[in-house]
Amino acid sequence: MTFKAVKSRFSLILAFIMTAGIISGCSSTSTEGDSLTVYSGQHEEFMEPLFEAFTAETGIKLDVRYGDSAALAAQILEEGENSPADVFLSQDAGSLGAVGAAGLIRELSADLLNRVPSIYQSVTKDWVGITGRARVFAYAPDRVASLPTSIDDLVTKTWNGRVGIAPTNGSFQAFVSAMIQERGAAATEIWLQGIKNNNPKIYEKNSQIVEAVDAGQIDLGLVNHYYVWEVSEELGRDINAKIGFFQPGDMGNLINVSGGSILKQSKKESLANQLLAYLLSDEVQKSYVTDTHEYSLVFADLKPADLPALSEIKAPAIDLSTLAGLKATQELLVKVGLI
Repeated sequence: MTFKAVKSRFSLILAFIMTAGIISGCSSTSTEGDSLTVYSGQHEEFMEPLFEAFTAETGIKLDVRYGDSAALAAQILEEGENSPADVFLSQDAGSLGAVGAAGLIRELSADLLNRVPSIYQSVTKDWVGITGRARVFAYAPDRVASLPTSIDDLVTKTWNGRVGIAPTNGSFQAFVSAMIQERGAAATEIWLQGIKNNNPKIYEKNSQIVEAVDAGQIDLGLVNHYYVWEVSEELGRDINAKIGFFQPGDMGNLINVSGGSILKQSKKESLANQLLAYLLSDEVQKSYVTDTHEYSLVFADLKPADLPALSEIKAPAIDLSTLAGLKATQELLVKVGLI
């Protein structure tokens, strides 16, 4: 099934949801003039049918600006209180934390926060997780005989010129932010310098890393778990890339979230609440698992095919609320010469 077919299936499922009137927390009483400006770091291919179904159900029109989560967060920080955005959707907690630390997003309602476990939301209650995503390594099974057990293995000469990373991508920057919190800036800099000295291949997106593994350009890459599935769906075939996990507790097993927040200066809090409630509704959460291969944060027992449940992934104990140091992380990546 290609991306186009997945999108079509996603649209059909959401059309059913809309017709059945079972989108939790959404109202059909909005007026024709209601609209929201959304900054979305989540993929347009999958979000577009969700947004279309939401508008059809509620009458709330959406003006969506898509982009990398870290870049959109930086844009909001630059715009400050003059940002036109009402809602910021990010594919990682770090970007949400960055705008939260600047005091630019508001505390969310208990109805939204109560939908997901507290470990997947901000301690200051200004953002909430929507889907879960695990950091993994994608590798070529025919070229990697001995799997790495830790991210620290990747700085050894064994992996010289064989590894792909996406240092400008929000998910990689959130991973680096988590390492800073866990190990400190000095130790993180040493690891990043070790990666750079090992001549990694640099990519803009996680999907490009998986494509490079499949094409034989690299042997392993650091990505979010669903990109192996996504590239396979896009190409319409099984690819030469598998998912690997590091040893229990390793930083490379970080569980991050996509999430949503409402800008503090927005005068449309009620409408914005409806959008976030929609993304956390039962049926949309289920469709995330089946149609985008992400983890639901509402249903703990749901998991993408052929993957462990979130509770079974031996992730490091990182408070996602601490991943707010976006500027410091980017400065460190610039210092090392990875961006």
